[in-house]
Amino acid sequence: MITSLKQIWRLAVVCAWRPGGRLGILIFAAVFGLGLVGIHITVRLIRWTNDFYNALQRLDVTAAVQQIGVFFVLIAVSATLHLAANYLRKLLQIRWRRVLTDAALEAWLAGRAYWHMRDRTEHGLDNPDQRIADDCRIYVYRLTTEALEFITAIVALFTYVSILWSLSTFPLAFTLFGFDVSIPRYMVWAAPLYVAISSGVTHWLGAPLVPLNFEQQKTEADFRFALARFRQSGEQVALLSGEKAERRLFDRRFSAIVGNWYRLMNRELILGCFTRPYMQTVLRIPLFLALPAFLAGRVTFGGLMQIGSAFQNVVTTMSWFIFSYRDLAELAAAAKRLDNFLESAGSAARTPSGVSRHPDGGEALRLSGVVLKSPAGKDILHLDGLDIRRGEAVWLRGPSGRGKTTLVRMLAGIWPDSAGRVGHPDGRMLFLPQQAYLPIGSLKDAAVYPADAAAIADDEVIAALEVVGLGRLAEAGLLEADVTSLGLSGGERQRLVLARLLFEKPDWVMLDEATGALDEPAERQVLSALREALPATTFILIAHRRPVGLGDVREVELGSGAPALAPA
Repeated sequence: MITSLKQIWRLAVVCAWRPGGRLGILIFAAVFGLGLVGIHITVRLIRWTNDFYNALQRLDVTAAVQQIGVFFVLIAVSATLHLAANYLRKLLQIRWRRVLTDAALEAWLAGRAYWHMRDRTEHGLDNPDQRIADDCRIYVYRLTTEALEFITAIVALFTYVSILWSLSTFPLAFTLFGFDVSIPRYMVWAAPLYVAISSGVTHWLGAPLVPLNFEQQKTEADFRFALARFRQSGEQVALLSGEKAERRLFDRRFSAIVGNWYRLMNRELILGCFTRPYMQTVLRIPLFLALPAFLAGRVTFGGLMQIGSAFQNVVTTMSWFIFSYRDLAELAAAAKRLDNFLESAGSAARTPSGVSRHPDGGEALRLSGVVLKSPAGKDILHLDGLDIRRGEAVWLRGPSGRGKTTLVRMLAGIWPDSAGRVGHPDGRMLFLPQQAYLPIGSLKDAAVYPADAAAIADDEVIAALEVVGLGRLAEAGLLEADVTSLGLSGGERQRLVLARLLFEKPDWVMLDEATGALDEPAERQVLSALREALPATTFILIAHRRPVGLGDVREVELGSGAPALAPA
C-alpha cells in the first residue's frame, strides 16, 4: 500500500509541476471549489428533508408545495455544478495526460533508452508502447477522479458529521445482561464503526485485484502487440505459409487474457458479494438506527428523515474507499506500470558507453584497441587499430557473425558492451542500417526522414528521387501518397533511404548492407550518383561484395584480431 501511494505521488508531481501541468493545479482547485459548493447544496437538501416531511406530517399543502419548488431549485443548482465540474475535470485530464505522455516519451527517447530497453535484461520491460498510450490515460483519469472525490469527501465528512452531531441529541438506551446501557449520540458513533468494519472486509476481499489488474493490462498489451507485429510482417508470413504458427501464437496470448479474466472476474464476484449488498443497504440503515427515537416520540417524522439523510451522507462519504476500491486497484496497477517504466527508461538512458570517445577535430576517424562483446560477455570483434580518412570510401568486409553490424552500433553510440578508444573527426556522421526504415506518412516524409517534410520543397524531393532511380514515383504524382501503400520492393525501399543522403549531406556516412537488395548495375548507378552529389563525403560500407560506383575503395578485412588492410 505504501509503495503504491509513493508511485501515485511521484507521477502526480510529474503531472502537476512539469511545464504545461501547472495550470492544471488551478483547474483542480476550481473543480474542488465547485465540490465545496456542492457540499453546501447537500447540506441545504438535508435541511429541506426536515421541512418537507414535517409539512407532510402537518398536512400543510402550501408549505409542501413551496418545498417542492425549493427542491427543484436545489436540484437545478446541483446539476449545474456537476456538469461544470465534470467539464473542468475532463479538461484537466487531457492536459495532465499530455504532460505525463510527454514525460514518458522524453524518458523513452532520451539517451536512446528505447534501444537499450529493447533486448537487455537489466532494462527489459514489456510493452512500453502500451504503458505510454494506455497507462498514462488510465492513471490520469483515475487520479483526477479519485483524488478529487477523496479530498472533497474529507471536507464533506466534517460538515456532515457536525450536522449529525447536532441532530443526534438522544441516546440509545437498552439493558444488556442486567446492566443499563446508554450510548449518547449513538448515531454519530455508529457511522464510523459501520464503515470501518465494512472497509476492512472490502480490503481483505479485494486486495488481489491490484496484481490481477496489472496482469490483465499486460496480457491485453501482449495480444495487441502480436497482432500489430503480424500485420507488419504479413508478407514474410504469407511466403512461409506461417498462418497456423501465427494462429497458435494468437491463441496462446488470448488464452492468457481469458485465464486472467476469469481470475479477475471471480475476485470481483467475491468482492461484489459484500459491496453490492452494502451499497443497497447503506441508504436504509440510517432509518433503522434512528427508528427507536422516532417510535419513542423524541423526534418528528421530518426529524427522522433529516437524521436519516445526515447519517446517509456521513456513511456514503466515509464509504468512498469501498465504492472506489476497484477503481483504486486500477489506479495502483497503472501507477506501478508507469513508475517502473520511467525508472527503467531513466536507467537505460544512463547506460554507459564502453569505449572512450574523443572529438579529435582532425581529418580521420580513428579506432584503437576496440573490443566488442555480446551482452552475455562473449567476444565478438577485436580491432587493434583503424584510421579512415576524410573523403575516402572504405569497404569493411568479413564473414557473418564477425561483428560488422555491432561495429556500426558501437560507432553510433548504442552498443555499450565495448571497450577501446574512438577519435571522432569534425562533421556530421550518418548511419543507414540494414533494414530500410520507412516512417508512417507519405512518400515525401520517407524520402527526407528524419527531416521535416514541410520544410523541404517538392522540387528538391523530386530531384533526389530521380538521382536514386525513383523518378517514376515522382512523375506519377505520388509524393503525398502513403508510402506503405505503394508496395515498394526491397530495392526500391533501399533507393528511397539512400535519397536521404542528399538532404542530410553528411560528412561521414556508414552504410550497413544498405545496397544489398540492388543488383550490381543498379548499385553502380545509385552510388556513383551519390558520389557525384557528395564528393567530400566519407563512405564507409559494410557489404558482402565489393561496392561499385564510388571509385577507389579501400578494403578492410574484419576478423578476430587486427584488420588486414588491402589497397583497392
